[in-house]
Amino acid sequence: MASAEHETGGATGYIVHHLTDLKIGEGFWTFNLDTLFFAGLLGFIFVLVFKKAAESATSGVPGPLQNFVEMIVEFVDTQVKDSFHGRSALIAPLALTIFCWVFLMNAMDLLPVDLLPGIASLFGIKYLRVVPSTDLNETFAMSISVFGLIIFYSIKVKGPIGFAKEMLLTPFGPWMIPFNLLLKLVEELAKPISLGLRLFGNMYAGELIFILIALLPWWVQPALSFPWAVFHILIITLQAFIFMVLTVVYLSLAHEDH
Repeated sequence: MASAEHETGGATGYIVHHLTDLKIGEGFWTFNLDTLFFAGLLGFIFVLVFKKAAESATSGVPGPLQNFVEMIVEFVDTQVKDSFHGRSALIAPLALTIFCWVFLMNAMDLLPVDLLPGIASLFGIKYLRVVPSTDLNETFAMSISVFGLIIFYSIKVKGPIGFAKEMLLTPFGPWMIPFNLLLKLVEELAKPISLGLRLFGNMYAGELIFILIALLPWWVQPALSFPWAVFHILIITLQAFIFMVLTVVYLSLAHEDH
C-alpha cells in the first residue's frame, strides 16, 4: 500500500492519507469514527480481560493471567499510595483504568502502518487511523474528564466557600483578588492542557516516524522499524504512566483541605 500511495500522491499524499481520520458530520459536530471505534474496542478488551481474571482468581497457585493482572494492580496501587494522600475509593480504580486504557491505545502504534488501513480499504473505507491517542480530540476528552473530577473534588472537600477562597485569596491575599484569580485560572487550566498535549504530541510524533519509515525502500524498513518499535515500547508505557501519575497527583491536590 505504501508504494501505491507513493505513486499516486507522492510522499506527502501518503503521509496526509495516514494522518486523516474517518469522519462524519461537519464543524463542531464532526465525529472521528475511527477514534471512537478503536478507543471503545480497546476499553472493552481491557474490561473483558480484567473481568475474566477476577472471575477465575484463586487463592491457590495463580495462572498466567491472574499473575499478570495482579502485577499491574499492585504496580498501580503502589503509585497511588505514594502520590495520593486523601481518602477516596475512586482513585485507585481510576488510575488502573487510565494506565491500562492509555497503554492499549498507544500500543496500536506498534502495528504495521498499512495493515489495518489496507484491510479497511478492501471494504471501501478510504481513511482509517488506528491509534486513538494520536487524535487530539481523544487526549483532550480524557484530560477534560480528569479536570472535571479535579473541580468536583476541590468543591466537595473544601466546600464552595473554601474553594472560592482558594481561587480568590491565594497566593497574595484579599488585596490582589483579580491577580490571584488570574493566576489560579492559568494554573488550573494548564493541567488539562498539559495532560492532553503531552500524550498527543509524543504519540503523534511516534506515528509520524513509523509512516516515514514505511516510505523507505522495503529492504531498509526492517533495519529501522524494529529498533524504533523496541524504543517506542518504552515511550507508550511511559506516556501511560505519566498520564496516570499526573492524574493522581492533581486529584491528591484537590483533596487537600488547607
